[in-house]
Amino acid sequence: MLFPFESQTVPVNQARFLRLISGADRGLWPTAQRAVLAVAASGYGLVTAIRNTLYDCQLLPMHHAAVPVISVGNLTTGGTGKTPVVALLCQQLQQLGRHPGIISRGYRAAADGSNDEKKVLELLVPQVPHTQHPNRRLAAQQLLSSSHPPDVIVMDDGLQHRRLHRQLNLVLLDATCPFGFDWLLPRGLLRESLRGLRRADAVLLTRSSLVSPAALLQIRQRVLQVAPQLTDRILQLDFQPCSLRCADGSTVPLQVARQQPVYLMSGIGNPLAFRSTCESLGLQIRGNLWFPDHHHFTSPDLLTTRQAATAAGAGLVLTTLKDLVKIPPTETTFHALEIAAAFPDRTDADRLLQLLQSVV
Repeated sequence: MLFPFESQTVPVNQARFLRLISGADRGLWPTAQRAVLAVAASGYGLVTAIRNTLYDCQLLPMHHAAVPVISVGNLTTGGTGKTPVVALLCQQLQQLGRHPGIISRGYRAAADGSNDEKKVLELLVPQVPHTQHPNRRLAAQQLLSSSHPPDVIVMDDGLQHRRLHRQLNLVLLDATCPFGFDWLLPRGLLRESLRGLRRADAVLLTRSSLVSPAALLQIRQRVLQVAPQLTDRILQLDFQPCSLRCADGSTVPLQVARQQPVYLMSGIGNPLAFRSTCESLGLQIRGNLWFPDHHHFTSPDLLTTRQAATAAGAGLVLTTLKDLVKIPPTETTFHALEIAAAFPDRTDADRLLQLLQSVV
């Protein structure tokens, strides 16, 4: 299992927190801190359990949209790769002759009302309308009342947003850290207990190529212990690099990054996975600088990164697409490693397509 704080430079507060909740920090004081966090997690778990029970017993109302809703969500905080999966689903729905729309919360939106996920999706699926609102029910209503309403909705980060009914529940598990250190927030990274997997119609194991077959088997076995209905619906998914995107929006071949030393910069939930992807390409990585998740880059941030890259002998700074959309187009040093979601096993791809066809 890969932890972002191991042998990498990450934001200090994030690294300390991850070392604490993972159990990497030993001693009396870390143990005492974990005990306090465990008490808080118990309270959080009680609240989430009551809320889910009220929905399960239909004591809390659930809104039904006029079109099918497909939810993409996860059990843990941090990045599991929802954005490229949402783009993949929209592309597949378009191939089926549907006209999808996207709704999302809009977490940490910029002054223009868009957050980094929305800006990335505008690049990946430019013809798909996207509405952001903390209340996904209202987001769906706004989208369906537009001049060109969709005939199917893809809800980004919707597993815990139960107010809106969905016809298909897809849950993403990052294979490098699938169960959030086995604790609910704030003691671990779980948003709810693993019982949430029982609401899933399929589980997508993202970044599956970054762990061993034995680790994948252990993840599958644990998922099936909680949700045996997923026997043939645990699908493996990878994110494959396909090109480099420049800050001005143009693209260049991956070979450009292989021809010179590179420096990595990012502000995402799982920076180590990004570095692992770059390493798998055989790039000459001279260093990295990680910022907090959803960080809005300032001019000093970019200057510091350029200077660090120069000092390390790297003429190219590689980042993610979610980061690049927050960087001015004049910053020619920065390039994003553009990736696409893909299934290593064609059978898994066919199973997902069949699930989509069953609801649309």
